[in-house]
Amino acid sequence: MPFIPHTPDDVAGMLAAIGAGSIDALFDEIPAALAVAGLPAIGPGLSEPEVSRLMLERAELDGRPLCFIGAGAYEHHIPAAVWQIATRGEFYSAYTPYQAEASQGTLQLIYEYQSMMASLTGLAFSNASMYDGATAFAEACLMAVRANSRSRSRRVLTTRALSPAYRAVARALLAGQGIELVELPLENGCSSLAALAPLAGTDFAALAIQQPGFLGSPEAVDELTDWAHTQGMLVIGVCNPLLLALLAPPGEWGTAGADIACGEGQPLGIPLSSGGPYFGFLTCRKALVRQMPGRIVGRTVDVDGRPGFTLTLQAREQHIRRSRATSNICTNQGLMVTAATIFMTLLGAEGLRRVAAQCHANTRALVTALTRLPGISLAFDTFCHEAVLRFDRPVAPLLEALAAGGILGGYDLADEYPDLGHALLVCATEMRSAADIDRYAQALGGILQGTTAGRGRRSRS
Repeated sequence: MPFIPHTPDDVAGMLAAIGAGSIDALFDEIPAALAVAGLPAIGPGLSEPEVSRLMLERAELDGRPLCFIGAGAYEHHIPAAVWQIATRGEFYSAYTPYQAEASQGTLQLIYEYQSMMASLTGLAFSNASMYDGATAFAEACLMAVRANSRSRSRRVLTTRALSPAYRAVARALLAGQGIELVELPLENGCSSLAALAPLAGTDFAALAIQQPGFLGSPEAVDELTDWAHTQGMLVIGVCNPLLLALLAPPGEWGTAGADIACGEGQPLGIPLSSGGPYFGFLTCRKALVRQMPGRIVGRTVDVDGRPGFTLTLQAREQHIRRSRATSNICTNQGLMVTAATIFMTLLGAEGLRRVAAQCHANTRALVTALTRLPGISLAFDTFCHEAVLRFDRPVAPLLEALAAGGILGGYDLADEYPDLGHALLVCATEMRSAADIDRYAQALGGILQGTTAGRGRRSRS
């Protein structure tokens, strides 16, 4: 909604009501040395039409490039109804539903979200929610270390097939509590099963598995889960929730299933928007629910037998547990959860399956088109809706040339996976058409030949 600034008379009236002579007097506790003399880069005030024009001009500078980047954030179709409903006032400005009698709508929405996420992951309980997928993974590690009474270790076994960003964030958050991540090596883009044998009998609190792995290849989750459980470890499944419409849910991995599941909820109706905001999801089996950060909404009946919703568990709250709180999460992700709930409701189970299947089909078509070009080959045998391509030359200059032609060609793996050589992670969601894929292949072919002829005209699709 538009922001309407206070008039000078409004400001004077408020200052008089609180007994402050001026704005400066109101904030006189701030040391003078910290005060900013001015904002020279900020010009004079603009009218509303001028502001609107300026922002439109800046938005147009971004263009509308074709996106073939995945790596944890994906361009999916979002039905118009999702954000039309999510931005209604009763959802858009809703706060934490502490007062059940005044928050039934919000509580029901959270209950529906938790039910959907529990169903997708095959686990009993879901919270609502975490900051993003990376912090959800870090919280899952903390949770596993707290909950695993069979282990004295403060180490979590993971793999290089887990997102580099997730590993980096987790290390930053876990280091202060003396928790260490230990990585399994890669084999054909997946966790090396051969590397498990030397670790038998080693004390780890948990094993974390991403399915599919960051490099696009599906993991042997059944074997990994069963091995971890025989070693006394808990199992953390890191998942793309959209792909769970096709893949076995973490709760069904191996003989007993994973114990905790987490990941990034962005594929569920959240747009690519300059890096966020996104939201993390976290689910677990019943035995671990009291170690799970966040709140849980339950369905009940009132004294007259009418159905209603209430906060069933909120063990993390600082006003209850103080220093023993499991985590301090915030309310702002509630809006993202609202959008995700509407998105999943509109698509349903069949719609989610169709989207996931189309992503896989489009990525297969992209891989086929690009590997026809000289000097490009598929790195690994299997992939889901992302794949790694190997090149006979550095990838970065190719991506720069593609970007100049309005194509975001993929994610350069040189920094995180230098052992793969000149490698590129590509993704084609259901948003990419056959014409988009052909345009990419022609543009890249022209660049590889040292010409610009293959870039073609910009598409408006």
